[in-house]
Amino acid sequence: MAPPSLPTTRRLPAHARAVLLAGMLAAACGILAWTTHAARSLEDTTVALRFQLRPAHEPADLAVVGIDSETFSDYAKQQRWPYPRSWHAQVIDELRRLGARKVIYDIQFTEASTPKQDLALYDAIGRFPGTILATTETDATGHTNVLGGDANLARVKAKAAMATFPILAGGEIARVNASADGVPTLAVAAARSLGHPVDPKAFEHGGAWIDFRGPPGTIPSYHFSDVRDHRLPASAIRGKVVVVGMTAPTEQDVHPTPTVRNELMSGPEVQANALWTVLHDLPLRSAPGWAGILAILLLALGPAAAALRLKTLSVLTAPVLAIAYLGVAYLAFLHGWIVPVVAPLAGLALSAVGTVTASYLTERRERQRVARHNSALERAVRERTAELHETQLEVVARLARAAEWRDEDTGAHVERIGILCERLALAAGFTPTDAETLRHAAVLHDVGKIGVPDRVLLKPGKLDAEEWEIMKTHAAIGASMLANSPSPLVQLGEEIARTHHERWDGAGYPAGLAGEAIPLPGRICAICDVFDALRSRRPYKEAWELEDAIAEIARQRGKHFDPNLVDLFLPMARELAAELAVDEAAVARLRLVS
Repeated sequence: MAPPSLPTTRRLPAHARAVLLAGMLAAACGILAWTTHAARSLEDTTVALRFQLRPAHEPADLAVVGIDSETFSDYAKQQRWPYPRSWHAQVIDELRRLGARKVIYDIQFTEASTPKQDLALYDAIGRFPGTILATTETDATGHTNVLGGDANLARVKAKAAMATFPILAGGEIARVNASADGVPTLAVAAARSLGHPVDPKAFEHGGAWIDFRGPPGTIPSYHFSDVRDHRLPASAIRGKVVVVGMTAPTEQDVHPTPTVRNELMSGPEVQANALWTVLHDLPLRSAPGWAGILAILLLALGPAAAALRLKTLSVLTAPVLAIAYLGVAYLAFLHGWIVPVVAPLAGLALSAVGTVTASYLTERRERQRVARHNSALERAVRERTAELHETQLEVVARLARAAEWRDEDTGAHVERIGILCERLALAAGFTPTDAETLRHAAVLHDVGKIGVPDRVLLKPGKLDAEEWEIMKTHAAIGASMLANSPSPLVQLGEEIARTHHERWDGAGYPAGLAGEAIPLPGRICAICDVFDALRSRRPYKEAWELEDAIAEIARQRGKHFDPNLVDLFLPMARELAAELAVDEAAVARLRLVS
């Protein structure tokens, strides 16, 4: 009787190992980007988008009394800013009479004025115990000098608190600290004064997220002059915590917040939102670290897992996974959790490209092995390799069109750019193979526009300075999406995406490269991109006439463009324009190949 055979360990096929490795590498890149905060500004932008999508909720227990433009107008003939401290005393007394629960004064009274005025304000605070006063200064021992110092305030049962906030990478206020320089912040001091316990350990590193109730104007706001002149009904104030402060934009106590674009929120309203957040035990929190890592792993390994089952159709799972994850991120936000978005989606994009590339590379190796052992299978292997190559080019083209389809007026811009770049590359001495590779890679030049908000990308008019800065990020975004790929085609696409907006004179972006420091493919694409953009209709302009476009290219010789490439391009410009306008079959063939 033969002895029983030992079980054998089956090894994964090479294709499976390659796509899983691509998925794991993509996951590693995503985790690295997340843990090192490499895309912090982009992540902050996604948080802002979540705030802007969420409906506003007006709080019933908060109000703002603003020294605003109407107040300045009411008192223009009586008194210029700053107002006497007796006026602030009158406002505090009136708020007490109207039944306010608590007053937070977001105006600094650090320096003394006159004894009479200081005493008037001090006495009014004494008549409303528990008043919180703002400051931004402390001494070496963590004490303040508001109205003579903390000891003076303690006698009237008032407190001074810090009015400062941490600032995000994009310049926005979105977080609140428990304390600053040893002094509690206004929100924490006010919450404790109201009898609400606050644990500083509950605040995240860098501050707790402010759970804004909505955009500027969500919290009810009343004029300082209406309060002082007894024109405000008690129903507007009774039982509420009132934040008094400067809301007039001319005094510059207004700040960008993630709640809305192109509109600033006054300091008192930011303080009111921060207080609401502390009173409700910091309801908006960053997701735990394990949740972010899990999201990155699932999205990065998704295309790899699909590739094992769906083969060449695996790339189509990436958009589905991206949309599903964005929905999950928004639902999590509605329930008080901020999950990372940029790093998981970056891992997903890298995995989609990497799995297709890995499939191509492993299949090519398999073709070589089969050719060595059985020449009869060479033709079949070539057909399979061609299919994978076609798939790779299709993925590249689809990635490019994903950006193109967001801007409906660009038409077949990416296909035309590929043709123009190939012809100019041949004139510049490229081999036919290298020129063809450049043609396929050039279509990725604007893939980063996927990350540009619609309000900027599709704006029909001229972009303002902030919008232009946002638009310029598409070059770096596109390069990041394509970075770290083993595919020469994708590597060339990354180089073009990063450098096609650099200028010969060094005035371009994102790196300000000049002259021959700009890679040659980027210089070639720069001319072709501008020429086709001038000749194309866009939401903000009509198409230029051919001769005007040629003249503009010539005018930018040695400024925007490489002068040698301009000299090669101009003689063929009319012929290329006629070819692109008449021979639509060339564009159709390009789409079939892509």
